[in-house]
Amino acid sequence: MDKVENQEAFEDEDFFEEENAIDEIKGKVEGAKKDIKEKREGIHEKLSERREAVKERLGERRAELMDKFASDSADLKDTFSEYLDTVRADISANRTGFNVQDQEKNRFMLEGDLAEEGYDWWWHSFTGYNKKTGEPKTFFIEYYLINPALGGSDVVYGQLLENKEVGIRPSYMMVKAGALGEKPVQLHRFFPWDEVEVSKAVSFEVKAGDCLCNENRIVGNVKLTKKEAKEHPEYMCDGGSMSWDLFIDKQVAFNVGVGTDKAVRDVAKYEMAWHAEGIKSAYGGTVTLGKEEYVIRPDDCYGYADKNWGRDYTVPWIWLSSNNLVSRISGKRLENSAFVIGGGRPVVGSVDLEGQLLGAVWYEGQPFEFNFAKPLTLPKTQFRVVEGKNKVTWKIIQQTPATKVYTSIECQKSEMLNNNYENPNGDIVHSKLWLGGTGTGYVKIYERSADGLKLDWKLLDYIEVENCGCEYGE
Repeated sequence: MDKVENQEAFEDEDFFEEENAIDEIKGKVEGAKKDIKEKREGIHEKLSERREAVKERLGERRAELMDKFASDSADLKDTFSEYLDTVRADISANRTGFNVQDQEKNRFMLEGDLAEEGYDWWWHSFTGYNKKTGEPKTFFIEYYLINPALGGSDVVYGQLLENKEVGIRPSYMMVKAGALGEKPVQLHRFFPWDEVEVSKAVSFEVKAGDCLCNENRIVGNVKLTKKEAKEHPEYMCDGGSMSWDLFIDKQVAFNVGVGTDKAVRDVAKYEMAWHAEGIKSAYGGTVTLGKEEYVIRPDDCYGYADKNWGRDYTVPWIWLSSNNLVSRISGKRLENSAFVIGGGRPVVGSVDLEGQLLGAVWYEGQPFEFNFAKPLTLPKTQFRVVEGKNKVTWKIIQQTPATKVYTSIECQKSEMLNNNYENPNGDIVHSKLWLGGTGTGYVKIYERSADGLKLDWKLLDYIEVENCGCEYGE
């Protein structure tokens, strides 16, 4: 991956070379475009009618519930349940394309060979608001499991010098938590496998001590001093404290398809597999960071939830996602939209797929997918990540013959941290793994438009992006 200190050294979209295969695909595109247009117009009309009805009927009630989340006396569980009742019909309507939730892909994966050489994690990120000042703060919480067959009554730290010298590999459950933005921090808490309870059912649950994670709730706390963190580099974290009690509703999914179905993944042996059950997720509850308490409200938490599992990590590592989106064309907030991009250099068995990203945009009920695991859609991806002195910038073009999405995101380094992981062999494979949650930028969505015998790109929407989760590692 090229690194350019002077970010202005390359131009915007003109930087990328766009291949032109119009002559070969024109007939197919014209037919497909007609069908897609008719279907989308029907979906959009039905969705608009349903959303307006829901808003008119439930808007006032939802506002009341958001106020309850800010109240010290609110019963979080009952309030969150009431909130779900106000949005469930709108959430479940018109699922199509990649937006297919699948809890089987969200289950515990460390069985067979992966039990001795594998990791599995559930990631959560969202925005909360200081109860005293109202200031926003981006948080992340992850439940990370590694090499269960090698564990026992003690935590086995892969970065502990005496373990590295004799080739002892890590084994533990780690609870990772922290904040991004001003004064970013990451905190780690470790449990030995004898203290970990794991449900292997499709509706998963992992638990250790007072830390819990399942499909609908996360609870836990991490606390260590700065002195402890400094004296134990094998902890790979900072000092501080954070506790949380949150309910989750995963609303829009990015299911990459048959490639991560059980029958395929057992054979394919992915180095790093991915399933995003909630690229748009609603969180409700509280987080305490140090001495400051934050309220998390479903309507403006901009939540995200996914999982990864495998034997190692992709290098480079790229991830972008947000559902805080506003159309620059209409000026409207896109309440039923989200996007996500991930990948870099996938490895399947002995096959190295360099320069491949998975991407999906859920645009007000319309799916736009760019998935190299679906070759019949003829996806193409071009990207560059620029690590400058003060910020990191992502520029990505993904397209099929009929659609194209251009994504440009940047995040200040002062609001990011180096996300620390060791792989199942005890190696740290990234020299730096930049993690941010306050990225900003834009997404442009294009569709092919026929003008006589010529096909041109027509801008569908120009979308302002905030609260973007972002990651880049080499």
